[in-house]
Amino acid sequence: MQQIGKKTQVEVSNKKTTKLLTVLRTLRKDWQLYSLLILPIIYLLVFKYGPMAGNIIAFRKFVPGGSIFGEYWVGLHYVKMFISDPTFLKVFKNTLILSSLTLLITFPAPIIFALLLNELKSMKFKRFVQTASYLPHFFSIVIVSGMILELVALNGSINNIVEFFTGEKISFIQKPEWFRTIYIGSEIWQGLGWGAILYLAALTGINGELYEAAKIDGANRWKQTIYITIPGILPTIITLLILNIGNLLAVGFEKILLLYNPLNYKTSDVIATYVFRVGLESSNFSYATAIGLFEGIIGLILVFSANYISRRLTDNSLW
Repeated sequence: MQQIGKKTQVEVSNKKTTKLLTVLRTLRKDWQLYSLLILPIIYLLVFKYGPMAGNIIAFRKFVPGGSIFGEYWVGLHYVKMFISDPTFLKVFKNTLILSSLTLLITFPAPIIFALLLNELKSMKFKRFVQTASYLPHFFSIVIVSGMILELVALNGSINNIVEFFTGEKISFIQKPEWFRTIYIGSEIWQGLGWGAILYLAALTGINGELYEAAKIDGANRWKQTIYITIPGILPTIITLLILNIGNLLAVGFEKILLLYNPLNYKTSDVIATYVFRVGLESSNFSYATAIGLFEGIIGLILVFSANYISRRLTDNSLW
């Protein structure tokens, strides 16, 4: 028995040595390609993993000018603080509503757009539509926000049309009930074409013989879309859906910061803007870090949950 155990250990050791030698040979053979990973890895370490150490101040009292890891331990003091803070509960509710509406409306939009583009017969018109829809993505958030503010202003183009039909103007950006519509509408306009790129790429990978077979069986375009096209791009849809669910609470901070004002705080104030005000404007960094850490943990739970559900229901997942 001891000899068998020793043989097993030797075999395991030999397998590990063989794997290590294989890896070293691969690195030596293609070192030029692997060297391209150095800068991305350094970037991730410095700007993504390194700052994670700063999360410790969510549990320690941070004083500007003192230690970057806080002065003394306070435990869950700041966690209890934001849980009992009525302002945080309000912004958390706003974040959930706005992010859920964004996911439900803006996520399917590029899929539908890609399917419609795929049905176009004229390649010239298809390229024109693609180019026109991609263009807003390359505008900076500042330019997009400025355009939105101009359009919805009292003397803007939208109000001129509203006044023509109703005889009165609407202060869109000052009214809380209009903020979500404005934000989601701008997200669709800016991300529709760019979001469709991955789906269009996935559509090119579908075997054309499947469509030919479906035509022979008498399937029309609608049935071909339901039974061939959508199942063909389903893995891409699932992957992007999981990633979007993980960022559910990370609503577009920059655009909201540029569009919101005290008059529409009721629906526009979200976790990101609240953290900005508390952390940078009020210099309460420990409190802001605790909220940010809470947001990150919720996102992590959502990613794992969405991945697990997707794997059980559709056999498609990130891991």
